Amino acid sequence: MRRHDLSDAQWELIADLMPRTGRHGGGRWRDHRQVVNGLLWTRCPGAQWRDLPEHYGPWQTVDERLTRWPREGLFDTILDRLRLKLNAKGLIDLDLWCIDNTSAGQPFRRRSPKKADPQEPDDHAPGLSRGGFGSKIHLVSDGAGLPLGLTLTPGQQHEMPAFEPTFMAVRLPSRRGRPRTRPKYLAGDTAYSDRPAFAYLRRRPIRPVIPPRTGGNMGKGCARSFDPDLDRRRNAIERCVGWLKGGRSIAPRHEKLAVNFSAMVKLAFMRQYLRTLRPSDRS
Repeated sequence: MRRHDLSDAQWELIADLMPRTGRHGGGRWRDHRQVVNGLLWTRCPGAQWRDLPEHYGPWQTVDERLTRWPREGLFDTILDRLRLKLNAKGLIDLDLWCIDNTSAGQPFRRRSPKKADPQEPDDHAPGLSRGGFGSKIHLVSDGAGLPLGLTLTPGQQHEMPAFEPTFMAVRLPSRRGRPRTRPKYLAGDTAYSDRPAFAYLRRRPIRPVIPPRTGGNMGKGCARSFDPDLDRRRNAIERCVGWLKGGRSIAPRHEKLAVNFSAMVKLAFMRQYLRTLRPSDRS
């Protein structure tokens, strides 16, 4: 088995979710496992599609699946399946979640005058910040550093406009009742020490673990509610960011379209979930 390929046990967790040929005909799909392995390969070295090794099949096919499957909801379906299994096994920390963001530089500035996909932002989510031209990935992880949700914004955008959308992107399926959408505690850095964030958490209700910002626009009771012991566990999301940016197609950003770049990040989530569920499978 090659380094980035799925093991048999990992593939069994998602194989039944792959598309099948309908009753009324249609062409045969190329082997789904081969294509998924090709997608996972491109995530790590950050190579061009034309450099895809031949044993993964035609690069055009793998590229087309990255464009097609996320728009059909397949990636979200797979992630929901894996989160359900992780939650059932108690592998997700439901008490403490962490929020943060990281920049993903973009080595080109080409923009299309039209957007062909209704899910695609008008600006493709790049922007110019002090760190250069690129995008911001806003992440939520659990207390162990397992990624749970994300949003993309231009690189110059502040954290606060993406706070609620990023938090609302997390939905943990459960075998009983509604999906889990909130923890007991939410940890973040001083960039989130702002009244709108504290007001949102107070409405949920969620206890903030956010350091007070001296002279800043703090939420009511921020200093009183701050727990330094829980704040020390916030390094979990820093580890999550470091692992995520180890995929060289993510840092820097190699996909022009925001929906394709988001799909690459979701592929990284998928790989981490599979490794957590099958820790004996080293790849």
